[in-house]
Amino acid sequence: MSAAVTLEFLLPLELLRSGDWADVAEVQGEPAWVGRLAELGIRAGSRVRMLRHGSPCLLQVGDARLSLRGEWAMQILVRPAAGPQPPEEPA
Repeated sequence: MSAAVTLEFLLPLELLRSGDWADVAEVQGEPAWVGRLAELGIRAGSRVRMLRHGSPCLLQVGDARLSLRGEWAMQILVRPAAGPQPPEEPA
């Protein structure tokens, strides 16, 4: 019997390199912090690009740029992605 194995790994946002794209999987921390990041566009399912790694890091979130210190970037777990999200199809 063989079963398909899906390997899925998450890493803290802070570990991305400059130019890397990733999908946000989870934002950890206090509810107010999680809510504030959601208001800024960082929530599960959103795609971000690391423009400059380090502390603070510089992210592209949609058409905006956001700077986060290292301790905050460690609370955002992401899945590496190949590039920007394709445009959504009209309904």
